[in-house]
Amino acid sequence: MLRTFELLILICLQVFCFSSSVKAADPELLLATTTSVQDSGLLDAILPVFKERTGIHVRPIAVGSGAALRMGAEGNADVLITHDPKGEEQMLASGAVISRHPFMENYYVIAGPPEDPASIEGVSSAAEAFGRMAKAKAPYVSRGDDSGTHRREAALLEAAGLDPKDRWEGLERTGAGMGLTLQVAGERRAYVLSDIGTYLAFQKRIDLVILSRQEPALRNEYSVLRVNPGHFRSRIHADSARELEAFLLGQEAQKLIAEFGKERFGRPLFLPLLLNRAPSTADG
Repeated sequence: MLRTFELLILICLQVFCFSSSVKAADPELLLATTTSVQDSGLLDAILPVFKERTGIHVRPIAVGSGAALRMGAEGNADVLITHDPKGEEQMLASGAVISRHPFMENYYVIAGPPEDPASIEGVSSAAEAFGRMAKAKAPYVSRGDDSGTHRREAALLEAAGLDPKDRWEGLERTGAGMGLTLQVAGERRAYVLSDIGTYLAFQKRIDLVILSRQEPALRNEYSVLRVNPGHFRSRIHADSARELEAFLLGQEAQKLIAEFGKERFGRPLFLPLLLNRAPSTADG
């Protein structure tokens, strides 16, 4: 019969072996991401490939960019995908994230009913379009959720000489993601600011048309940010986060991004920034 001390040693060894196997499996990687990447369907196209290549399961939490950046700032996510360059640079400066790499882009569009009651089609800029919508008290649906899209909307309102905190008679805020906001705009026959990817994914459901044209003020850049494991007491899955970052910046994912949407919409929903290039993934 084993003595009590020997039994304790055996139990400890079993616990150690179990803990090691769990660690080796590396629990799921928590990705805080903007809703446009989720609602467009892009994550469904690329994350299974990443899991197949690495064995790492990614659990995406789709929120606005502002909320995703806060999750990173509080150590409640391992890696982020956001589209708010100003907020991202502030995060990098704070030390909460260890790197920031732009890896794809598309552009924002102002969509609305074909009858265009505020007559914004053909205006010189998106800022002028917002000025016209506000002056006409046209129906407009805002996300109002501190997302990257909402922050861009605020910048366009400021460029039009308007206070983003003000609300004209026809303006409604959903406090929700891009997909739901587009559906509300469609039901209300209202104008809405959206990234082109999510707009195309929902176009047939909402019966709204694009009334803006491409311009620098509507460029929409997406970046991947790794949360700094040395900045938080909570465990950050730094190795897995580095693998996801490298995958998104690598040629296989960049090609997937370049092809995503072509079959269904005849055009890609996002444009890869690093295709046929060898990006540096050094810590920043």
